[in-house]
Amino acid sequence: MKKKKILKIALIVVSSILVAFAGIVLYGYLYIKDAYNTEGKPYKNYIGYIDQSKALLNDKYELCNEGSLYHTYSSASLKAYKGSKKQFRDNLNATFNTNNYTESGYVNFRFLVNCEGNAGWFEIIEMDLDLKEKALNPKMIDELFKFTSKSENWNAISYDNAPQNYYMYTSYRIENGKVIEIIP
Repeated sequence: MKKKKILKIALIVVSSILVAFAGIVLYGYLYIKDAYNTEGKPYKNYIGYIDQSKALLNDKYELCNEGSLYHTYSSASLKAYKGSKKQFRDNLNATFNTNNYTESGYVNFRFLVNCEGNAGWFEIIEMDLDLKEKALNPKMIDELFKFTSKSENWNAISYDNAPQNYYMYTSYRIENGKVIEIIP
Protein backbone atom coordinates (compact mmCIF):
# COMPACT_ATOMS: atom_id res chain seq x y z
CA MET A 1 0.00 0.00 0.00
CA LYS A 2 2.84 2.37 0.80
CA LYS A 3 4.35 1.77 -2.65
CA LYS A 4 1.07 2.76 -4.32
CA LYS A 5 0.82 5.87 -2.20
CA ILE A 6 4.45 6.86 -2.92
CA LEU A 7 3.98 6.18 -6.65
CA LYS A 8 0.77 8.23 -6.66
CA ILE A 9 2.48 11.16 -4.90
CA ALA A 10 5.48 10.93 -7.28
CA LEU A 11 3.16 10.98 -10.32
CA ILE A 12 1.30 14.00 -8.96
CA VAL A 13 4.58 15.85 -8.31
CA VAL A 14 6.03 14.98 -11.75
CA SER A 15 2.74 15.89 -13.46
CA SER A 16 2.62 19.20 -11.59
CA ILE A 17 6.22 19.98 -12.61
CA LEU A 18 5.48 19.11 -16.27
CA VAL A 19 2.32 21.24 -16.30
CA ALA A 20 4.18 24.16 -14.70
CA PHE A 21 7.06 23.81 -17.17
CA ALA A 22 4.66 23.63 -20.15
CA GLY A 23 2.84 26.71 -18.83
CA ILE A 24 6.10 28.67 -18.55
CA VAL A 25 7.18 27.63 -22.05
CA LEU A 26 3.76 28.53 -23.49
CA TYR A 27 3.75 31.90 -21.70
CA GLY A 28 7.28 32.65 -22.98
CA TYR A 29 6.33 31.69 -26.54
CA LEU A 30 3.19 33.84 -26.53
CA TYR A 31 5.03 36.75 -24.87
CA ILE A 32 7.82 36.74 -27.48
CA LYS A 33 5.37 36.21 -30.34
CA ASP A 34 3.29 39.20 -29.17
CA ALA A 35 6.36 41.36 -28.50
CA TYR A 36 7.22 41.39 -32.21
CA ASN A 37 3.65 41.66 -33.47
CA THR A 38 3.11 45.28 -34.50
CA GLU A 39 -0.36 44.94 -36.00
CA GLY A 40 -2.86 47.23 -34.31
CA LYS A 41 -0.14 49.09 -32.41
CA PRO A 42 0.45 52.82 -32.86
CA TYR A 43 4.14 52.42 -33.80
CA LYS A 44 4.32 49.66 -36.37
CA ASN A 45 7.99 50.14 -37.25
CA TYR A 46 11.29 50.47 -35.49
CA ILE A 47 12.38 53.85 -34.19
CA GLY A 48 13.91 55.89 -36.95
CA TYR A 49 11.80 54.22 -39.63
CA ILE A 50 11.23 56.30 -42.73
CA ASP A 51 8.45 55.13 -45.03
CA GLN A 52 10.38 54.92 -48.29
CA SER A 53 7.24 55.05 -50.41
CA LYS A 54 6.26 58.47 -48.97
CA ALA A 55 9.73 59.97 -48.55
CA LEU A 56 11.09 62.80 -50.70
CA LEU A 57 13.88 61.91 -53.16
CA ASN A 58 13.03 58.24 -52.74
CA ASP A 59 13.64 57.40 -56.40
CA LYS A 60 16.93 59.16 -57.06
CA TYR A 61 19.34 56.64 -55.49
CA GLU A 62 19.27 53.03 -54.32
CA LEU A 63 20.16 51.65 -50.94
CA CYS A 64 22.95 49.07 -50.85
CA ASN A 65 23.10 45.80 -48.92
CA GLU A 66 19.42 45.01 -49.41
CA GLY A 67 18.46 48.25 -47.66
CA SER A 68 19.96 47.41 -44.28
CA LEU A 69 20.94 50.40 -42.14
CA TYR A 70 24.10 50.44 -40.06
CA HIS A 71 23.99 53.62 -37.98
CA THR A 72 20.86 54.96 -36.37
CA TYR A 73 20.18 58.22 -34.56
CA SER A 74 23.22 60.28 -33.80
CA SER A 75 25.80 57.50 -33.94
CA ALA A 76 26.64 58.53 -37.50
CA SER A 77 26.49 62.29 -36.96
CA LEU A 78 30.17 63.02 -36.34
CA LYS A 79 31.29 60.77 -39.19
CA ALA A 80 28.53 61.80 -41.57
CA TYR A 81 29.43 65.41 -42.28
CA LYS A 82 31.87 65.63 -45.16
CA GLY A 83 34.83 67.55 -43.82
CA SER A 84 33.36 68.60 -40.49
CA LYS A 85 30.22 70.03 -38.96
CA LYS A 86 31.88 73.46 -38.99
CA GLN A 87 32.46 73.13 -42.72
CA PHE A 88 28.80 72.10 -43.14
CA ARG A 89 27.68 75.19 -41.17
CA ASP A 90 30.02 77.46 -43.17
CA ASN A 91 28.67 76.09 -46.45
CA LEU A 92 25.10 76.64 -45.25
CA ASN A 93 25.86 80.21 -44.16
CA ALA A 94 27.43 80.91 -47.55
CA THR A 95 24.37 79.69 -49.48
CA PHE A 96 21.33 80.24 -47.23
CA ASN A 97 19.68 83.59 -47.92
CA THR A 98 18.62 84.95 -44.52
CA ASN A 99 17.35 88.24 -45.94
CA ASN A 100 14.23 86.62 -47.41
CA TYR A 101 12.85 85.09 -44.21
CA THR A 102 11.57 86.32 -40.86
CA GLU A 103 10.15 83.15 -39.34
CA SER A 104 11.34 81.26 -36.28
CA GLY A 105 11.12 77.55 -35.56
CA TYR A 106 12.75 74.21 -36.18
CA VAL A 107 13.11 72.42 -39.48
CA ASN A 108 13.95 68.75 -39.01
CA PHE A 109 15.17 66.55 -41.83
CA ARG A 110 15.21 62.81 -41.27
CA PHE A 111 16.81 60.90 -44.11
CA LEU A 112 18.94 58.01 -45.27
CA VAL A 113 22.39 58.15 -46.82
CA ASN A 114 23.34 55.21 -49.01
CA CYS A 115 26.71 53.45 -49.13
CA GLU A 116 27.94 55.89 -51.78
CA GLY A 117 27.20 58.97 -49.63
CA ASN A 118 24.06 59.97 -51.54
CA ALA A 119 21.31 61.49 -49.38
CA GLY A 120 17.69 60.63 -50.09
CA TRP A 121 14.47 59.30 -48.56
CA PHE A 122 13.74 62.57 -46.74
CA GLU A 123 11.05 63.28 -44.19
CA ILE A 124 10.59 66.93 -43.17
CA ILE A 125 9.05 68.04 -39.87
CA GLU A 126 8.38 71.74 -39.27
CA MET A 127 7.79 73.15 -35.78
CA ASP A 128 7.61 76.43 -33.94
CA LEU A 129 10.06 77.25 -31.13
CA ASP A 130 7.68 75.60 -28.63
CA LEU A 131 8.10 72.31 -30.56
CA LYS A 132 4.52 72.29 -31.85
CA GLU A 133 4.07 71.34 -35.48
CA LYS A 134 3.65 74.43 -37.60
CA ALA A 135 4.06 75.05 -41.30
CA LEU A 136 6.93 77.41 -42.00
CA ASN A 137 7.77 79.41 -45.14
CA PRO A 138 7.80 76.88 -48.03
CA LYS A 139 10.59 78.74 -49.86
CA MET A 140 12.78 78.60 -46.74
CA ILE A 141 12.04 74.89 -46.32
CA ASP A 142 12.84 74.25 -49.99
CA GLU A 143 16.13 76.15 -49.75
CA LEU A 144 17.18 74.16 -46.65
CA PHE A 145 16.02 70.94 -48.30
CA LYS A 146 18.10 71.58 -51.42
CA PHE A 147 21.17 72.27 -49.28
CA THR A 148 20.67 69.29 -46.97
CA SER A 149 20.04 66.87 -49.83
CA LYS A 150 23.31 67.67 -51.62
CA SER A 151 25.41 64.53 -51.64
CA GLU A 152 28.60 66.56 -51.38
CA ASN A 153 27.65 67.26 -47.74
CA TRP A 154 27.67 63.59 -46.67
CA ASN A 155 30.34 60.92 -46.28
CA ALA A 156 30.07 57.28 -47.16
CA ILE A 157 30.59 55.42 -43.88
CA SER A 158 32.19 51.98 -43.75
CA TYR A 159 31.87 49.17 -41.25
CA ASP A 160 34.16 46.13 -41.49
CA ASN A 161 35.73 47.73 -44.57
CA ALA A 162 32.40 47.75 -46.42
CA PRO A 163 30.41 50.94 -47.10
CA GLN A 164 27.02 50.98 -45.37
CA ASN A 165 23.69 52.81 -45.58
CA TYR A 166 22.90 54.91 -42.56
CA TYR A 167 20.14 56.97 -40.99
CA MET A 168 20.77 60.67 -40.39
CA TYR A 169 18.84 63.63 -39.12
CA THR A 170 19.59 67.32 -39.16
CA SER A 171 17.60 69.94 -37.27
CA TYR A 172 17.92 73.63 -37.95
CA ARG A 173 16.92 76.08 -35.23
CA ILE A 174 15.85 79.26 -36.98
CA GLU A 175 15.24 82.60 -35.31
CA ASN A 176 14.01 85.53 -37.39
CA GLY A 177 15.03 83.78 -40.59
CA LYS A 178 18.60 83.04 -39.47
CA VAL A 179 19.94 79.55 -38.72
CA ILE A 180 21.10 79.78 -35.10
CA GLU A 181 21.94 76.13 -34.44
CA ILE A 182 22.38 72.87 -36.35
CA ILE A 183 21.62 69.71 -34.40
CA PRO A 184 23.44 67.27 -34.13
